[in-house]
Amino acid sequence: MSEPHVPPPPPAAPGGGSSDKTVMLILAYLGLLALVPLLVEKEDKNVQWHAKHGLVLTALWIAVWMVFMVLSFIPGVGCVTSIISLFVPLAWLIVTILAIMKALKGERFLIPGVSDFADKF
Repeated sequence: MSEPHVPPPPPAAPGGGSSDKTVMLILAYLGLLALVPLLVEKEDKNVQWHAKHGLVLTALWIAVWMVFMVLSFIPGVGCVTSIISLFVPLAWLIVTILAIMKALKGERFLIPGVSDFADKF
């Protein structure tokens, strides 16, 4: 007995911007790489929201880092802020991972104040 003829799988879609939402959602939270989904996926409101949220988070982390850098030069306060500033990258990493995981599940990671600010754009 011969096996029935199985047609080959359809060709892969061309490498267009909207074919892979997963990559765009991950890029949305990787610092300035959030500009890629923001500029490429203009029709997808969900990807746009995550890209804007990622850019606002990046701006917030830069601002927090700058404040800690300035405070570290103040005598007395500098020791405390220098120690605390060691944990800022860890907090950024945790928030980024949580936001990416929620985005991949189709959810939104809402941060009071930050998410409201991102919604204004």
